[in-house]
Amino acid sequence: MTKIQKVAELAGVSTATVSRALAGKTSVSPATRVRVEAAAKQLGYVVSAAASSLASGRTRNVGVVTPILTSWFYTTVLKGAQRALADSGYDLTLYLLDTNPGSDLPHASNPRRRQLFEDFLQRKRVDALLAISLELEQEELDHVRRLDKPVVGLGGPLPGVPTLSVDDRAIARLATDHLIALGHTQIAHIGGNPDFELDFHLPSNRRDGYEDALVAAGIPTEPLMVRSADFTIAGGYDATLQLLGDPRVHPTAVFAASDEMAIGAILAARDLGKSVPGDLSVIGIDGHELGGFFGLTTIDQHPEAQGRRAVEVLLAEIESGSPTPEPDNTYLPHDLVVRKSTSAPAPVVSD
Repeated sequence: MTKIQKVAELAGVSTATVSRALAGKTSVSPATRVRVEAAAKQLGYVVSAAASSLASGRTRNVGVVTPILTSWFYTTVLKGAQRALADSGYDLTLYLLDTNPGSDLPHASNPRRRQLFEDFLQRKRVDALLAISLELEQEELDHVRRLDKPVVGLGGPLPGVPTLSVDDRAIARLATDHLIALGHTQIAHIGGNPDFELDFHLPSNRRDGYEDALVAAGIPTEPLMVRSADFTIAGGYDATLQLLGDPRVHPTAVFAASDEMAIGAILAARDLGKSVPGDLSVIGIDGHELGGFFGLTTIDQHPEAQGRRAVEVLLAEIESGSPTPEPDNTYLPHDLVVRKSTSAPAPVVSD
């Protein structure tokens, strides 16, 4: 008696039901699925991936494409995606498309991007594709559509593709509004340098939100109050040293476009002998795991939940067997988390 027959006998079902249950077919009731999975576990039966793929036409593997792996935000999004896939019995194949910062070549001219869309994905080793923070060009979208596989984008809108994103402009405005509500009028911004404008223009959107808040409050915008960095702690540290060392400006608060840059700002201020928040309030964006350690006020955009939610949308498309009728962009939630790094500005002491 083969192992699958033993599983069927122990679970009290047919071998066909065992196959459907372990393949995740929705035609099997939850109670039966649990019984089959318990029997398979007891007998040490594992479905052959190759056999399952041949029978179902699926690989139970999802391709995830991302441009960056070195930042906490992206690795946390990936963690959420991987856990959601694993919970549903799917493997993950990761494609890293570093965008060669500083290059002015269009995306389609990037050899790694071309290889992915013209070669790797055409091998049909994945059931679906999740694109994280990648603004796919029309030629790339055409390649993906020819695969006839579900695609979901995370990070910004893509034509004809269901996407999820946070409203970067609204998040930045909320962060700046928090500082304004505390009474700050000399508010600096540490944003991204031009290399980070490649996909969905995150630095520009966050700077726009910052300026929206200032204008609405009647506070003049000042170009010298805006500094660029690379979304790292070191970059935020250097930008803050330059900012606080400039005698032409006297910020009482800093809004950084990421938590890592905000942490760098806190460290720079302390090294210059300034107290946070007594001399300088600091707020960031992300919800970084080190935020609590540094007492950082932040806008939490729940990156792990973003990864999980994107996978849920993708798996729903896989299971339905048909694309979303009218795909659109869904905005994901974000929350202001107030900690010790922000307070009202110190009162001005007159001579």
